[in-house]
Amino acid sequence: MDLCNQSDIKALLARHGFRFSKRMGQNFLIQSWVPREIARASGADKGCGVLEIGPGIGPLTVQLSALAGKVAAVELDRSLLPILAETLAPCGNVTVIPGDAMKLDLAALAAEQFPGLTPMACANLPYNITTPVLTALIQAGCFQAITVMIQREVALRICAQPGSPDYGAFSVFCQYHTQPELLFQVPPECFLPAPKVTSAVLRLLPRPEPPQSLVEESLFFRVVRAAFAQRRKTLLNALSATLGGTLGKEELRQALQGAGLDPNVRGERLGIAEFAALAANLRDMGGFSSTSLHDL
Repeated sequence: MDLCNQSDIKALLARHGFRFSKRMGQNFLIQSWVPREIARASGADKGCGVLEIGPGIGPLTVQLSALAGKVAAVELDRSLLPILAETLAPCGNVTVIPGDAMKLDLAALAAEQFPGLTPMACANLPYNITTPVLTALIQAGCFQAITVMIQREVALRICAQPGSPDYGAFSVFCQYHTQPELLFQVPPECFLPAPKVTSAVLRLLPRPEPPQSLVEESLFFRVVRAAFAQRRKTLLNALSATLGGTLGKEELRQALQGAGLDPNVRGERLGIAEFAALAANLRDMGGFSSTSLHDL
Protein backbone atom coordinates (compact mmCIF):
# COMPACT_ATOMS: atom_id res chain seq x y z
CA MET A 1 0.00 0.00 0.00
CA ASP A 2 1.25 3.45 -0.95
CA LEU A 3 0.28 5.79 1.89
CA CYS A 4 0.71 8.82 -0.39
CA ASN A 5 -1.34 7.46 -3.30
CA GLN A 6 -4.78 9.08 -3.47
CA SER A 7 -6.55 5.91 -4.63
CA ASP A 8 -4.94 3.82 -1.89
CA ILE A 9 -5.69 6.49 0.73
CA LYS A 10 -9.35 6.78 -0.25
CA ALA A 11 -9.78 3.00 -0.26
CA LEU A 12 -8.09 2.76 3.15
CA LEU A 13 -10.26 5.48 4.68
CA ALA A 14 -13.44 4.05 3.17
CA ARG A 15 -12.61 0.59 4.51
CA HIS A 16 -12.39 2.00 8.01
CA GLY A 17 -15.29 4.46 7.66
CA PHE A 18 -13.01 7.42 8.38
CA ARG A 19 -14.19 11.02 8.03
CA PHE A 20 -11.87 14.04 8.01
CA SER A 21 -12.11 16.36 11.02
CA LYS A 22 -11.72 20.08 10.38
CA ARG A 23 -11.48 20.61 14.13
CA MET A 24 -8.33 18.48 14.24
CA GLY A 25 -6.85 20.09 11.13
CA GLN A 26 -6.40 16.81 9.28
CA ASN A 27 -4.69 16.97 5.88
CA PHE A 28 -3.00 13.80 4.58
CA LEU A 29 0.06 13.84 2.33
CA ILE A 30 -0.33 12.66 -1.26
CA GLN A 31 3.24 13.25 -2.47
CA SER A 32 5.73 10.63 -1.30
CA TRP A 33 8.74 12.95 -1.54
CA VAL A 34 7.43 15.06 1.33
CA PRO A 35 7.53 12.52 4.21
CA ARG A 36 10.74 11.10 2.78
CA GLU A 37 12.48 14.48 2.83
CA ILE A 38 11.10 15.40 6.26
CA ALA A 39 12.44 12.15 7.71
CA ARG A 40 15.83 12.75 6.12
CA ALA A 41 15.91 16.32 7.41
CA SER A 42 15.23 15.09 10.96
CA GLY A 43 18.70 13.54 11.09
CA ALA A 44 17.32 10.38 12.69
CA ASP A 45 19.45 7.22 12.71
CA LYS A 46 19.42 3.90 14.55
CA GLY A 47 20.81 5.56 17.66
CA CYS A 48 17.77 7.84 17.90
CA GLY A 49 14.26 7.55 19.26
CA VAL A 50 11.80 9.80 17.45
CA LEU A 51 8.64 11.24 18.96
CA GLU A 52 6.02 11.96 16.31
CA ILE A 53 2.89 13.94 17.11
CA GLY A 54 -0.15 13.39 14.90
CA PRO A 55 0.92 10.54 12.57
CA GLY A 56 -2.35 10.58 10.63
CA ILE A 57 -2.35 7.41 8.53
CA GLY A 58 1.41 6.99 8.96
CA PRO A 59 3.39 8.05 5.85
CA LEU A 60 5.98 9.99 7.86
CA THR A 61 5.97 7.31 10.56
CA VAL A 62 6.98 4.65 8.01
CA GLN A 63 9.85 6.80 6.75
CA LEU A 64 11.05 7.53 10.30
CA SER A 65 10.79 3.85 11.21
CA ALA A 66 13.22 2.98 8.42
CA LEU A 67 15.81 5.42 9.81
CA ALA A 68 15.38 5.48 13.59
CA GLY A 69 15.93 2.97 16.34
CA LYS A 70 12.38 3.52 17.57
CA VAL A 71 9.39 5.75 16.82
CA ALA A 72 6.69 6.67 19.34
CA ALA A 73 3.69 8.26 17.60
CA VAL A 74 1.08 10.11 19.68
CA GLU A 75 -2.36 10.21 18.02
CA LEU A 76 -5.36 12.09 19.43
CA ASP A 77 -8.00 10.87 16.93
CA ARG A 78 -9.04 7.40 18.07
CA SER A 79 -10.74 6.72 14.73
CA LEU A 80 -7.23 6.63 13.22
CA LEU A 81 -5.96 3.93 15.59
CA PRO A 82 -7.30 0.92 13.62
CA ILE A 83 -5.96 2.50 10.42
CA LEU A 84 -2.52 2.90 11.98
CA ALA A 85 -2.66 -0.69 13.23
CA GLU A 86 -2.99 -1.72 9.58
CA THR A 87 -0.55 0.70 7.94
CA LEU A 88 2.18 0.33 10.57
CA ALA A 89 1.90 -3.44 10.99
CA PRO A 90 5.20 -4.02 9.12
CA CYS A 91 7.03 -1.49 11.35
CA GLY A 92 8.16 -3.42 14.39
CA ASN A 93 9.94 -0.45 15.97
CA VAL A 94 6.87 1.82 16.13
CA THR A 95 4.64 2.31 19.17
CA VAL A 96 1.37 4.21 18.73
CA ILE A 97 0.29 6.08 21.86
CA PRO A 98 -3.37 7.19 22.00
CA GLY A 99 -3.73 10.57 23.64
CA ASP A 100 -3.36 14.32 23.55
CA ALA A 101 0.28 15.41 23.28
CA MET A 102 -0.61 18.67 25.00
CA LYS A 103 -1.58 16.76 28.15
CA LEU A 104 1.50 14.53 28.27
CA ASP A 105 4.80 15.04 30.02
CA LEU A 106 6.91 14.86 26.85
CA ALA A 107 10.24 14.58 28.65
CA ALA A 108 8.95 11.68 30.75
CA LEU A 109 7.43 10.05 27.68
CA ALA A 110 10.74 10.29 25.79
CA ALA A 111 12.64 8.80 28.75
CA GLU A 112 10.17 5.93 28.97
CA GLN A 113 10.03 5.16 25.25
CA PHE A 114 13.66 5.74 24.26
CA PRO A 115 16.00 4.24 26.90
CA GLY A 116 19.54 4.26 25.56
CA LEU A 117 18.52 6.29 22.48
CA THR A 118 18.93 9.97 21.65
CA PRO A 119 15.46 11.61 21.70
CA MET A 120 14.34 13.62 18.68
CA ALA A 121 10.97 15.00 17.59
CA CYS A 122 9.53 15.04 14.09
CA ALA A 123 5.96 15.77 13.03
CA ASN A 124 3.53 17.12 10.50
CA LEU A 125 1.74 19.41 12.96
CA PRO A 126 -1.89 20.51 12.61
CA TYR A 127 -1.91 24.27 12.06
CA ASN A 128 -4.21 24.96 15.01
CA ILE A 129 -1.82 23.56 17.64
CA THR A 130 1.55 24.58 16.19
CA THR A 131 2.55 27.17 18.79
CA PRO A 132 1.61 25.24 21.96
CA VAL A 133 3.12 21.98 20.67
CA LEU A 134 6.39 23.63 19.64
CA THR A 135 6.51 25.40 23.01
CA ALA A 136 6.02 22.08 24.81
CA LEU A 137 8.68 20.34 22.70
CA ILE A 138 11.21 23.10 23.35
CA GLN A 139 10.43 23.30 27.06
CA ALA A 140 10.76 19.51 27.43
CA GLY A 141 14.49 20.16 27.08
CA CYS A 142 15.37 16.63 25.97
CA PHE A 143 15.15 16.58 22.18
CA GLN A 144 18.36 16.79 20.16
CA ALA A 145 16.43 18.18 17.18
CA ILE A 146 12.85 19.19 16.46
CA THR A 147 11.78 18.92 12.81
CA VAL A 148 8.24 19.92 11.93
CA MET A 149 6.06 20.77 8.97
CA ILE A 150 3.91 23.78 9.82
CA GLN A 151 2.18 26.69 8.15
CA ARG A 152 4.71 28.72 6.16
CA GLU A 153 3.69 32.00 7.83
CA VAL A 154 4.42 30.55 11.27
CA ALA A 155 7.79 29.21 10.11
CA LEU A 156 8.70 32.66 8.78
CA ARG A 157 7.64 34.20 12.10
CA ILE A 158 9.84 31.81 14.05
CA CYS A 159 12.87 32.63 11.88
CA ALA A 160 12.16 36.38 11.61
CA GLN A 161 14.80 38.91 12.59
CA PRO A 162 14.33 42.17 14.58
CA GLY A 163 12.76 44.93 12.51
CA SER A 164 10.74 42.64 10.24
CA PRO A 165 6.92 42.55 10.38
CA ASP A 166 6.96 38.80 11.18
CA TYR A 167 9.15 39.24 14.27
CA GLY A 168 7.37 38.80 17.58
CA ALA A 169 7.45 37.29 21.06
CA PHE A 170 7.38 33.72 19.69
CA SER A 171 10.36 34.53 17.45
CA VAL A 172 12.33 35.60 20.53
CA PHE A 173 11.27 32.51 22.49
CA CYS A 174 12.27 30.07 19.73
CA GLN A 175 15.53 31.85 18.92
CA TYR A 176 16.57 32.09 22.57
CA HIS A 177 16.16 28.34 23.09
CA THR A 178 17.01 27.01 19.61
CA GLN A 179 18.60 27.74 16.27
CA PRO A 180 15.68 27.58 13.80
CA GLU A 181 16.19 26.90 10.10
CA LEU A 182 13.54 26.91 7.36
CA LEU A 183 14.40 23.95 5.11
CA PHE A 184 11.85 23.80 2.29
CA GLN A 185 8.26 24.64 1.38
CA VAL A 186 5.39 22.27 0.64
CA PRO A 187 2.57 23.51 -1.62
CA PRO A 188 -1.13 22.90 -0.86
CA GLU A 189 -1.55 20.39 -3.69
CA CYS A 190 0.61 17.93 -1.74
CA PHE A 191 -2.28 17.32 0.68
CA LEU A 192 -5.73 15.72 0.77
CA PRO A 193 -7.80 17.75 1.32
CA ALA A 194 -5.70 20.66 0.06
CA PRO A 195 -5.29 23.44 2.66
CA LYS A 196 -5.59 27.08 1.66
CA VAL A 197 -2.02 27.89 2.70
CA THR A 198 1.53 26.79 1.91
CA SER A 199 3.40 24.69 4.44
CA ALA A 200 7.09 24.71 5.32
CA VAL A 201 9.48 22.30 7.01
CA LEU A 202 11.40 23.80 9.90
CA ARG A 203 14.24 22.35 11.96
CA LEU A 204 15.03 23.69 15.42
CA LEU A 205 18.31 22.70 17.05
CA PRO A 206 18.36 23.35 20.81
CA ARG A 207 21.22 25.62 21.85
CA PRO A 208 23.83 24.01 24.13
CA GLU A 209 24.06 27.37 25.89
CA PRO A 210 21.69 30.37 25.83
CA PRO A 211 22.79 33.14 23.43
CA GLN A 212 22.54 35.67 26.24
CA SER A 213 22.94 35.51 30.01
CA LEU A 214 19.83 36.73 31.82
CA VAL A 215 19.16 38.06 35.29
CA GLU A 216 16.04 35.90 35.35
CA GLU A 217 14.56 33.96 32.42
CA SER A 218 10.92 34.27 33.45
CA LEU A 219 11.30 38.04 33.87
CA PHE A 220 12.98 38.33 30.46
CA PHE A 221 10.13 36.58 28.64
CA ARG A 222 7.46 38.53 30.50
CA VAL A 223 9.10 41.76 29.41
CA VAL A 224 9.24 40.42 25.83
CA ARG A 225 5.53 39.61 25.88
CA ALA A 226 4.75 43.02 27.31
CA ALA A 227 6.74 44.70 24.53
CA PHE A 228 4.77 42.89 21.81
CA ALA A 229 1.35 43.02 23.48
CA GLN A 230 0.65 46.34 21.75
CA ARG A 231 3.23 46.32 18.99
CA ARG A 232 2.03 49.52 17.32
CA LYS A 233 2.89 51.49 20.44
CA THR A 234 6.34 52.72 21.33
CA LEU A 235 8.18 50.47 23.74
CA LEU A 236 7.77 53.04 26.50
CA ASN A 237 4.00 53.19 26.04
CA ALA A 238 3.68 49.42 25.65
CA LEU A 239 5.56 48.82 28.89
CA SER A 240 3.66 51.59 30.63
CA ALA A 241 0.33 50.00 29.64
CA THR A 242 1.45 46.70 31.13
CA LEU A 243 3.75 47.70 34.00
CA GLY A 244 2.26 51.05 34.88
CA GLY A 245 0.94 49.73 38.17
CA THR A 246 4.46 48.79 39.24
CA LEU A 247 6.68 51.48 37.76
CA GLY A 248 5.87 55.01 36.68
CA LYS A 249 6.42 56.18 33.14
CA GLU A 250 9.48 58.20 34.10
CA GLU A 251 11.05 55.19 35.80
CA LEU A 252 10.36 53.10 32.72
CA ARG A 253 11.96 55.81 30.58
CA GLN A 254 15.05 55.69 32.79
CA ALA A 255 15.20 51.89 32.50
CA LEU A 256 15.04 52.12 28.71
CA GLN A 257 17.69 54.80 28.51
CA GLY A 258 19.90 52.88 30.95
CA ALA A 259 19.75 49.93 28.54
CA GLY A 260 20.83 52.22 25.70
CA LEU A 261 17.35 52.25 24.14
CA ASP A 262 15.37 55.13 22.68
CA PRO A 263 12.03 55.23 24.59
CA ASN A 264 10.29 55.82 21.25
CA VAL A 265 11.63 52.59 19.74
CA ARG A 266 9.13 49.76 19.16
CA GLY A 267 9.62 46.33 20.66
CA GLU A 268 9.92 44.72 17.24
CA ARG A 269 13.32 46.45 16.83
CA LEU A 270 14.92 44.76 19.84
CA GLY A 271 17.02 41.64 19.67
CA ILE A 272 17.65 39.20 22.49
CA ALA A 273 20.59 41.20 23.88
CA GLU A 274 18.56 44.43 24.04
CA PHE A 275 15.63 42.69 25.77
CA ALA A 276 18.08 41.16 28.25
CA ALA A 277 19.60 44.56 29.07
CA LEU A 278 16.13 46.06 29.49
CA ALA A 279 14.98 43.26 31.79
CA ALA A 280 18.12 43.67 33.89
CA ASN A 281 17.51 47.42 34.26
CA LEU A 282 13.88 46.88 35.17
CA ARG A 283 14.91 44.35 37.78
CA ASP A 284 17.34 46.86 39.26
CA MET A 285 14.59 49.45 39.66
CA GLY A 286 13.43 49.32 43.29
CA GLY A 287 10.37 47.22 44.08
CA PHE A 288 10.30 45.36 40.77
CA SER A 289 10.50 41.55 40.52
CA SER A 290 9.31 38.69 38.37
CA THR A 291 6.48 37.98 40.79
CA SER A 292 5.04 41.40 40.11
CA LEU A 293 4.83 40.43 36.44
CA HIS A 294 3.06 37.18 36.81
CA ASP A 295 -0.10 38.31 35.05
CA LEU A 296 1.68 39.34 31.85
